[in-house]
Amino acid sequence: MNSQHNASPKFADPLWSPSPDRVAAAAINRFRLEAEKRVGRALPDYQALHTWSVTETATFWDAIWDFCGVIASEKGDRVLGEAAMPSAEFFPDARLNFAENLLRKHDGSPALHFNNEGSHKRTVSWSELKTTVSQFAQALRAWGVEPGDRVAGYMPNMPETIIAMLATASIGAVWSSCSPDFGAKGVLDRFGQVEPKVLIACDGYRYNGKTLPLEDNLREISAQLTTLEHVVIVPFVDTPVTGVEKTIPWEEACAQFEPKAIHFEQLPFDHPLYIMFSSGTTGAPKCIVHSAGGTLLQQLKEHVLHCDLKEADTLFYFTTCGWMMWNWLVAGLGIGATLALYDGSPFYPDGNVLFDYADEVGVNVFGTSAKFIDALNKESLKPADTHNLKDLRLILSTGSPLVDEGFEYVYRSIKRDVQLSSISGGTDIVSCFVLGNPVLPVWKGEIQSKGLGMAVEIWDEGGEPLTSGKGELVCTKPFPSMPIGFWNDPEGAKYAAAYFDRFPGVWHHGDFAEVTEHGGIIIHGRSDATLNPGGVRIGTAEIYAVVETLPEIREAIAVGQSWQDDVRVVLFVVLADGAALTDDLIAAVRSNIRKGASPRHVPAKVIAVTDIPRTKSGKITELAVRDIIEGREVKNREALANPEALELYRDLDDLQT
Repeated sequence: MNSQHNASPKFADPLWSPSPDRVAAAAINRFRLEAEKRVGRALPDYQALHTWSVTETATFWDAIWDFCGVIASEKGDRVLGEAAMPSAEFFPDARLNFAENLLRKHDGSPALHFNNEGSHKRTVSWSELKTTVSQFAQALRAWGVEPGDRVAGYMPNMPETIIAMLATASIGAVWSSCSPDFGAKGVLDRFGQVEPKVLIACDGYRYNGKTLPLEDNLREISAQLTTLEHVVIVPFVDTPVTGVEKTIPWEEACAQFEPKAIHFEQLPFDHPLYIMFSSGTTGAPKCIVHSAGGTLLQQLKEHVLHCDLKEADTLFYFTTCGWMMWNWLVAGLGIGATLALYDGSPFYPDGNVLFDYADEVGVNVFGTSAKFIDALNKESLKPADTHNLKDLRLILSTGSPLVDEGFEYVYRSIKRDVQLSSISGGTDIVSCFVLGNPVLPVWKGEIQSKGLGMAVEIWDEGGEPLTSGKGELVCTKPFPSMPIGFWNDPEGAKYAAAYFDRFPGVWHHGDFAEVTEHGGIIIHGRSDATLNPGGVRIGTAEIYAVVETLPEIREAIAVGQSWQDDVRVVLFVVLADGAALTDDLIAAVRSNIRKGASPRHVPAKVIAVTDIPRTKSGKITELAVRDIIEGREVKNREALANPEALELYRDLDDLQT
């Protein structure tokens, strides 16, 4: 979830500030007042609250447990056992169940709304949700699923996916999911490593008005996943699935059992809940194991305090089940909020479909990607003129650069009185390091604040903290949602190498970032994608922020090419309809980058392409493009949504001079 931001000049005024009444009513303000009583001293503002949260780690997370009302059969007296990373232990004596914490309600009010490209709508009540979780959990138990077994979903973002995950978690089995746009090899690269006992899969899916059957993929997947004992087929597009062994229809699996009280296995805080997968563009996807307690506590903190999510709210995030934002979205049930699920293209039948949905179900918190905001801007859509959006109070953005123009567009064309929160973290922590804050202003180009309990610092190459300037984003104190480890990494060597080799005992996240004068954060790109012309590190997001404001350019990707014992910046651009990459446009690109960023950022080459390779979650892949232009093969094309785009970058004459 690496939300990347451009550097911004200083602005006299914020784009938005919360009203005094809103600040007073915010859960984070109530938490601050309770924290003052707990510690016996004043914590007058957010900075003081954050400082306390990262200096008294155990006291802080104990307060979060109580404030968020974690349900557990046993809490224990210890908050922090082993305190050193990577082996830190939170609540080592606790016993709880993740699903029990999400299934708090049992009434006729909506738990889930569902919408597939503006049609195929339905609503699931809390009582219906709990009933079906009970039935499917009984089916899983009857099939011999036990704590620690793996259950996998190859599913759209639909109610049955959440039901299957909650049933899995109620038993203490481990859930993994891929969205149906993954090809068979991409699914096998992931599920093949974790060896699931049960697979839940849809018969097909709809995208951009097309129906896409999955029968062929399911044949290949089920034939090669030799550990499968049952394949549950969820009817979604009503196409037949034949030639797949051990199948049972979803309805039949549930109908075998009468609803009854769900037995929630009480398990340790660090019992595995999810196995999630890295994008895998530089090799086989890493299998990242997240704990039930750590995921629950961290995501409740973010929903309750940083999003000010309330039981009466409706939470929406545009995501697939192959992106960590799905796991983040689902945790909104733990507050008792209603989830608005959407599957399909956000531009079918047109760019209004998500705002139509927001009006229809009364979305209060609207989550999307920066690329979606940019695309709306490029299309000159003005939801503020065409939609009510009266319930909308918070817009979340992540996944790719949110440029200054994107911030301005939201306030100009979507809603003036709305909190726009850029957030950044990742699959690695199934949460955020830096994110929004309902009691702080929004400054153009900046993430509002460091997360509570997240000891985020910016370090230089030598491991010294920076008070200004750009460096490596690190976290110096343990936090509950650190992974348990990687699957099939019994000694923890791969896990330690991924995050702790660079700075021993300190989490090194791999983002190139800086802290602003407002205490906000700017992410300039991934550290491994930074450019180094003349030995000076440059974040790619700083280039995108400038060049994508030009109307002739739809989007861009910048990489470093080895050249004459140095590195030169190469900028590839996708042009808007009707535009041409003329000498004048190239000159304008270079001039704007020189003025808006620096002379170091100016590309040596500007080359037009028709597509940019991106991961399944929509992130552009600078590393894959860099490998191609350097003559190296991309190791795992299945991680890409459009691997054919890589061929546009191979053996280009323009890169030989």
